[in-house]
Amino acid sequence: MKEKKIAVSIVDDETDLRESIIRYLDLSGEFQCVSGYARAEDAVAGLPDDGPDVVLMDIKMEGMNGIECVRRLKEKIPLVQIIMLTVFEDSDLIFDALRAGATGYLLKSQPPEKLLEAIRDVVAGGSPMSASIARKVVQLVRASDRSETANIDDRIVLSERQRQVLDLLAAGQPYKLIADNMGVSIHTVRSYLRRTYEKLQVHSRTEAVAKYKER
Repeated sequence: MKEKKIAVSIVDDETDLRESIIRYLDLSGEFQCVSGYARAEDAVAGLPDDGPDVVLMDIKMEGMNGIECVRRLKEKIPLVQIIMLTVFEDSDLIFDALRAGATGYLLKSQPPEKLLEAIRDVVAGGSPMSASIARKVVQLVRASDRSETANIDDRIVLSERQRQVLDLLAAGQPYKLIADNMGVSIHTVRSYLRRTYEKLQVHSRTEAVAKYKER
């Protein structure tokens, strides 16, 4: 029996890039691109019927932006995994995307094979992000720690192991090396990152974090 292909949809208003990714995914033999949308409004209307396992989402588009699209899609199809695929590394956008329900955040400058790894990762229970994005998240967490005005409900409280995984990812280490360094399985590394994302989604930004990002 043939193994079921991972169904992927892409929402991006750059036609050439969107079609290039669709071809790349279809040629891989492991993934099937079930739909592509240039407008977030069309994606909100059509994606629930397309049945994707994973959605690749741009942020800046004409009309509705990608973050609002994520929020609406998660209301309609809560189990779908959404990876932001963008050129933007702005801390506000990263944080807002995670809080909207994104499960990963990649830069378009990543090598194409990294995109395939990220899709596999998110389906396996991980939360993929580029190393530079992980560094931004580390900065947010540390800024929250330094806040003198935040109470415990506003701080981004991570376990020591979650922080260690985040630091190693920010240093550019792949999952296997992180797992080896920590003496755990790759599955455990994925679990730590997924829990980190969940915490970032439920904690509000503190005044200290906002001030830190303005520097």
